Amino acid sequence: MTSSQSKPVRQLVVIGLGLIGGSLAAAARRRGICETVIGVVRSDDVGSTAVAMGVVDSATTSLAEIAPGLGEGDVIFVAVPTLSVRKVLEQVRDLVSPAVTVTDGASVKGSVLCDVQAVYGEVPSQIVLGHPIAGSEKSGVTASNPDLYVRHRVILTPTAETGAAHLQRVTALWAGVEAEVLHLSVHEHDEILGATSHLPHAIAFSLVDTLAHDSHNEQIFRYAAGGFRDFTRIASSDSVMWRDIMLANREAVIKAIDLFVANVTRLRQAIQDEDGDTLLHTFERAKTARDHFSKMLAQRSGISIDKE
Repeated sequence: MTSSQSKPVRQLVVIGLGLIGGSLAAAARRRGICETVIGVVRSDDVGSTAVAMGVVDSATTSLAEIAPGLGEGDVIFVAVPTLSVRKVLEQVRDLVSPAVTVTDGASVKGSVLCDVQAVYGEVPSQIVLGHPIAGSEKSGVTASNPDLYVRHRVILTPTAETGAAHLQRVTALWAGVEAEVLHLSVHEHDEILGATSHLPHAIAFSLVDTLAHDSHNEQIFRYAAGGFRDFTRIASSDSVMWRDIMLANREAVIKAIDLFVANVTRLRQAIQDEDGDTLLHTFERAKTARDHFSKMLAQRSGISIDKE
């Protein structure tokens, strides 16, 4: 892109330069899809690190410092833990022009929608709720990866009130960092992610915590194979972020956990009863479903669905 007129976003302001926010900032800056990328951070040290790494062009600890210079064509990306979103929205409401596009990367959309309604009393046209389905167990600005979103999905959950120009701007931003943009309703998003992402994280955290309290845990972990390591990798994810996700999406997560517990209970009973037929049928159904899922992914031109 050779001119500012061709750039989908004039100024990108990222509030929270952890893995998610930092990676979007770095990706947008590397690909030149914004005139400038500004980070809003909690400390000067984080800001200095982000600038030195080339994640952002500049950083500040105060949204109020840069808010007067924001207007149409600018995008604010809120990338803070889910339960911290409301406080940020209150600042945005008080400081930022309605012409500025505001989007987010929170993993639970229902709670953010409630926050928007509580803060504004409505859903302003400038708000575009979203969630990039990509991540890592790493966290912090040093985990920023400019290629994190390449061939990954970003789910936008626009409402009836969402302005077309704001939605188009957010879509162009994510397309510019080589992500695939999809639309879901808020309810569909939270139900699907509760089952496919939030439940697996709950299981991984619980499994590692259970084994860590076993009296022979050092021997258990010493002899664990690669499959155990790969499955439990996500238990190294940011604990504050995942606490917020579980609480914010509690209804969908509880529903998924209850379904899982019921199935595990049936599996336990089959083992106790030495019911080999039930075990075999369960494992075969799971293998068939997993193989089908793998084929679906392979047919989608390399687009992958990764962890939160």
